Amino acid sequence: MSNAGTGLKGVVLDETRIAFIDGDEGKLVYRGYNIHDLAHVATFEEVSYLLLYGDLPTRAELAAFDRRLKAGRPIPEQVIDIIKSLSAANSMDVLRTAVSALVALDENSHAANAELALPVGIRLISQTATIVAAMHRIRNGLEPVAPRPDLSHAANFLYMMFGHEPSAEDAKIIDLDLVLHAEHSSNASTFAARVAAGTAADIGSAIVAAIATLKGPLHGGAAEAVQKTVEEIGDPQKAIDFVEEKIKAGEKVMGFGHRVYKNDDPRGIELKDIARDLGEKRGQGQWFQILQQVEKAMQPYRAKGIYPNVDFYAGAVYSLIGIPDELFVPMFAVGRMPGWVAHVLEQYEDNVLIRPLLDYTGPRHLRYVPIDEREAEAVAYAS
Repeated sequence: MSNAGTGLKGVVLDETRIAFIDGDEGKLVYRGYNIHDLAHVATFEEVSYLLLYGDLPTRAELAAFDRRLKAGRPIPEQVIDIIKSLSAANSMDVLRTAVSALVALDENSHAANAELALPVGIRLISQTATIVAAMHRIRNGLEPVAPRPDLSHAANFLYMMFGHEPSAEDAKIIDLDLVLHAEHSSNASTFAARVAAGTAADIGSAIVAAIATLKGPLHGGAAEAVQKTVEEIGDPQKAIDFVEEKIKAGEKVMGFGHRVYKNDDPRGIELKDIARDLGEKRGQGQWFQILQQVEKAMQPYRAKGIYPNVDFYAGAVYSLIGIPDELFVPMFAVGRMPGWVAHVLEQYEDNVLIRPLLDYTGPRHLRYVPIDEREAEAVAYAS
């Protein structure tokens, strides 16, 4: 049977022990642990360890892992120079190029082997945050801020972006956001990483493939689009009319619907209250009110399995913390890095080249006509 036009929907690629999604129930599980449990009690460092190693760490294991993450934060000056030279480019192009340069400069990154790739992956988890923070500084005419080894991953990321130690509240919110984005099974970017790893390409190439795939607006760009929609609406009273006009025009309302979830996205549930509380505290309560009205206008479409997704509230949260729109998708990459690395390592464990088929629907029996005859026929036809 042909799968043409379905984008491999419903096709099982392989087995995995990393994550489980029940789209009908709106359930997401990392290595057996429900995302709601992890979101409330686990740090990004702890979740990264879980995804990479398969189990929650002991206190000693977590401390050792945290030291490795902190040691991996600095990036070479050559990579800083590349970011500076590309400062006006699309943020995802800059991230992709910087990560590519980073692994090209790492002499230990070129083997398609899980044992050798693991330390490279751990460094990439740290260094991606450093790249995104440096990108922000350089775009604003500022010098990059060196990482601080006494701060958590989330707190250090905000420190490197803004040049001052963040509040405990902001650090906790970003830590939670990174946990929620850390893994999501075989989404488009993860699939791309596994395809690259399946060719026995090195982990750096696989991660670059994932970043390139994440750039596409059908995968990574919804949070930015949602926030622009909120700012365009401007007034909660105008939200329902705005949505109805969008639907009448046949346009998509960003932040709704998901390829897998036909119920509430559990990640969005975790961000909803944060968007409300943070907006009230920072004098932008109307943003949440607009989102609520948009959600109300979309209520009838729940019968078709169209619910708010994680991006619906993420954009407001990022904006309230001060992260600019152009860094929303790179933020996604900062969070997703441990999931990508875990999948590349899993692919290496029992590697098979991923080579699906396409159902050819074009002609099969055309006769080749030499170019002189083709031109003569064209002239005769024109006359």
